[in-house]
Amino acid sequence: MPYIEKAGRRRVLMKGAQTAGELNYLFTYWIKKYLHDHGKKYQTYNDIIGALEGAKLEIFRREIAPYEDIKISKNGDVHFGEDN
Repeated sequence: MPYIEKAGRRRVLMKGAQTAGELNYLFTYWIKKYLHDHGKKYQTYNDIIGALEGAKLEIFRREIAPYEDIKISKNGDVHFGEDN
């Protein structure tokens, strides 16, 4: 959750997140700023959700899927198919 101590918020904004909670705070901070700058309307919310989903999918495509491929090669696949 983005509910980190007030004393630590400026440090997180300046130096970046060290925990999942701080990372959530950064996301929430920038989303609230985007909402403030663009208004609370459907298009703005749609922009935010689309950007978050696109970022999530890109992280999965570029980072997680290749990592999982390495683990499949090393440890074997768990899906039923030709190899099992």
